[in-house]
Amino acid sequence: MNPQNSGCLSRRHFLATSGFHLSAFGLAYLLKQDGLLGAPDKPDLEVPHYDLLPKKPHYEPQAKAMISMFMQGGPSQIDLFDPKPELDKLDGKKFPGDIKYDDAAHASTTVMASAWKYQKHGQCGTEVSELLPGFASIVDDAVLLRGMQSSVNNHGQAIYALQNGRVLGGRPTIGSWLTYALGSESQELPAYVALTDPRGLPVLGVDNWTNGWLPSIYQGTAVRSKEPRIPNLDAAPYLRGEAQDNYLGFLNQLNHEHLDRHPGESDLEARIASYTLAAKLQTAAKEALDISKESESTKRLYGIDNPATAEFGTRCLIARRLVERGVRFVQLFTANQTWDHHMGIIGSLPAACKYVDIPAAGLVKDLKQRGLLDSTIVHWGGEMGRLPVIQYDSGRAKVGRDHNTYGFSMWVAGGGFKGGMTYGETDEFGHHAVKDIVSHHDYHATILHLFGLDHTKLTFTRNGTAMSLTDNQGGRLVKEIIT
Repeated sequence: MNPQNSGCLSRRHFLATSGFHLSAFGLAYLLKQDGLLGAPDKPDLEVPHYDLLPKKPHYEPQAKAMISMFMQGGPSQIDLFDPKPELDKLDGKKFPGDIKYDDAAHASTTVMASAWKYQKHGQCGTEVSELLPGFASIVDDAVLLRGMQSSVNNHGQAIYALQNGRVLGGRPTIGSWLTYALGSESQELPAYVALTDPRGLPVLGVDNWTNGWLPSIYQGTAVRSKEPRIPNLDAAPYLRGEAQDNYLGFLNQLNHEHLDRHPGESDLEARIASYTLAAKLQTAAKEALDISKESESTKRLYGIDNPATAEFGTRCLIARRLVERGVRFVQLFTANQTWDHHMGIIGSLPAACKYVDIPAAGLVKDLKQRGLLDSTIVHWGGEMGRLPVIQYDSGRAKVGRDHNTYGFSMWVAGGGFKGGMTYGETDEFGHHAVKDIVSHHDYHATILHLFGLDHTKLTFTRNGTAMSLTDNQGGRLVKEIIT
């Protein structure tokens, strides 16, 4: 292309004809080195290129992939993971301290002990509620975090905190950061997959797998909960075979010619990459999402033989198949507010647990027996917990619990996390985390560390500012819970 005819100068033409300007670049660089110029360390002469090819981390990683089961709404730590004998003593009485309510209009000060029994399990002796027999069977492989804190006591902001590090939207999620940093081991499947619930999208919808201001290629790919899991995957009959190959080849040629004329257009690069991936998905995705050839014993392990657990079990099994084939990050969601038990917790919490508990435990067991757990992080948890007092105090069938982001529980396993361990404590009422607190920044810093990434060095420059998942908001590496 002739730059004079195009009405603009190419980089090559500019450098070949502008000796004075080139020396000015050198001067600017020296001034910057002396701290006298707030400019880049060196001239940015190369247009950045983004792809999903495998990349080296900052140091040797322990984890290569992650499966996150996000229980949006706020599972009640008091009724599932964090037994509180003091609440048993005070059940039905006035709460003796201060409570931070989210919904003060329907709040009460009446203490509500857990309605379910706790028992010790595993060699570690971790106490687990009777509602979670699946988790009870894998406690020796997991770290139970009882001192979690997120941020604002509302769903949206707390979800953002766990997903993208801040309470505001428009930022890249942790899955996008991981694929930006490390790429993918597979070039035939999406690097980052979101598996949605057939009962409804999660709170905030697609914000849960957004790339934010990272290049579009790092956005998560949503896979439906029912067939067709990826719509429009097959070409029309008249385009299949050689016809499709010729068509895609010609389209690829046109796209790259256009990209050559518009270098640095990350959205265009992402679109081209998506076309290329779509062609490969016609074979690879069908195979990865098809569980029909899995053994019956494997399906039973995930609870697929039981109508109550079959749907979530199928998604857990698909998650294992995806990471087994090189996908970097998979996140499974429960439906909108499944765990938000403001009312009717006595009936609703057991149902929510039954839907996910056996499949989640089956996933950990299956990864372990296949030798994948050591390199795959498994996460289970929500954005908050619940309060120790009754909400909607109008009879046992209607009572519930309000939001609590000040102290709650979740668990992690594999990928370098220790097994058979509890970490962190809440106060005697299960309201506030008081010991070995893990904030969402600490959680993110620790996850990145296990992938061989320093959260302070994993950055993306936006408008001249180096942005990160933790953004200098803290981020303690929780060394006590990793091997």
